[in-house]
Amino acid sequence: MTLTLIHHTFCPFSRAIRISFGEYGLGAEFIEERVWERRREFLAVNPAGTLPVLLDGETTVCGIRAIGEYLDETRGEGLGDRRLMPASPPARAEVRRLLDWFDIKFNEEVTVYLATEKIYKRTMRPEQGGGAPEAGLIRAASSNIRYHLHYIGYLTARRRWLSGDRFSLADIAAAAHLSIADYLGNVPWDSYGEAKEWYARVKSRPAFRPLLVDHVPGMPPSSTYVDLDF
Repeated sequence: MTLTLIHHTFCPFSRAIRISFGEYGLGAEFIEERVWERRREFLAVNPAGTLPVLLDGETTVCGIRAIGEYLDETRGEGLGDRRLMPASPPARAEVRRLLDWFDIKFNEEVTVYLATEKIYKRTMRPEQGGGAPEAGLIRAASSNIRYHLHYIGYLTARRRWLSGDRFSLADIAAAAHLSIADYLGNVPWDSYGEAKEWYARVKSRPAFRPLLVDHVPGMPPSSTYVDLDF
């Protein structure tokens, strides 16, 4: 049965699910949604008005955490060491802790500012919040991202991947958020070598490649975005 993902190309949570599809070897159909338009048809599917939304036959799953765990529970069991959630409760707890770090803390301190001010506002009407980007918010994101890059470096200096020895949903979440900042040229990679080395490994995975062809009309990506050896 074909999966359908209602998403936005530069929504970090949607990007994380797209990477997960690749890791699981799943095909899907994609429907792009601009949540700021508050379309009645979309709100009927997800009254929260948020992305992503997964349609799996008669099952509708809304939200990044619910979809990530739904895919793990329905598709992950047979993947062995390639499963994106570890088996033991302590290891799963660490993955969930890092998911909160990136999907809440990183998102609120970095991604929301960059994606909204530099991407979303380009297609928003004034009454939807569109207009000129606010330079102060972009500067805040550019400052805040350094703390997160330092933390990624701290983790990867002690572990092979963010949550431990195995690639997991934690790595996918972090890379999905960073990929948007990387597209926009807002990641000071040269100052954070350990984070850069980790991100290069994630970006080189086949599941990540579909993201590298994404583009914002009229805004080409930074020079590092598609370069696997940046």
